[in-house]
Amino acid sequence: MELDIGWVMVIIGLGLLIMEAAQPGFFVAVPGTTLIVLGTVMLLIPEFWQEWAPAIIVVTALVSSIITITFYRKMAPGQKPQTTSMDILAGKEGTVIKTVRPDSIDGKVKIDNQIWSATGESVIDDGRKVIVISSEGVHIKVKEV
Repeated sequence: MELDIGWVMVIIGLGLLIMEAAQPGFFVAVPGTTLIVLGTVMLLIPEFWQEWAPAIIVVTALVSSIITITFYRKMAPGQKPQTTSMDILAGKEGTVIKTVRPDSIDGKVKIDNQIWSATGESVIDDGRKVIVISSEGVHIKVKEV
């Protein structure tokens, strides 16, 4: 009976590792690794299993957690959220996607991957290239390039 439980643990552990490989970040690698180690110990050294199971679980879980976290940190390092401040918009070029008019912020300009409400000193039609003169709150003032 112990042999059957050992094989079940190994198979479930392998299944969890396959799930982790298919869907990274789900964090089932730790229990998967723990089940594989416990199942292997149960199959190879059944008498050792009886006495040392809690210690094996704790040590395996800690080691596999450290390895998994280190792996994920190297694979996808943390990044600061991208922010846009008024200072960095001045001088940037963009494309008008909705006609820009003086004294109105209904115009729209695409700069990089962001769309901004815009105004200008003259009417600037769709598709024209513009440069940001200044930004005021959540809208920008542009002129045609």
